[in-house]
Amino acid sequence: MITIAMAGALLASGASLAEAKARLVANVDISTQTMTVSYGGRVVDRWKVSTAGRGYRTPTGAYRPTRMHRMWYSRKYDNSPMPYAIFFRGGYAIHGTGSIKRLGTPASHGCVRLHPTNAAKLYALVREAGAGNTSIVINR
Repeated sequence: MITIAMAGALLASGASLAEAKARLVANVDISTQTMTVSYGGRVVDRWKVSTAGRGYRTPTGAYRPTRMHRMWYSRKYDNSPMPYAIFFRGGYAIHGTGSIKRLGTPASHGCVRLHPTNAAKLYALVREAGAGNTSIVINR
């Protein structure tokens, strides 16, 4: 069950009540370049991420996963590999990256990049919880 504080924080970020009740929440904080993962109302992990670099943007708001691919190759950016891709808005996804040294700093074209090990963990959690029980919340 989600805690009252977590529900309040999600609702304050613009999430709906249904999203606030999600079993799995991946909360991305652009200002700190971190993702906090909560499952069943309890924080289970915190990871460094890379969101949009200069000239690009990562969309803010609350989303549900729309599709998932164990391995995806970007059609827009030179067939770049996107392991453990969890798409949440059009071409925007959370996915693993080979640019591990850049994690913790803005560096992407708008996606949320994770260490491949962490991307695999999140991917497995989303499969376990189900897309309908997962909320991706991105805020500044």
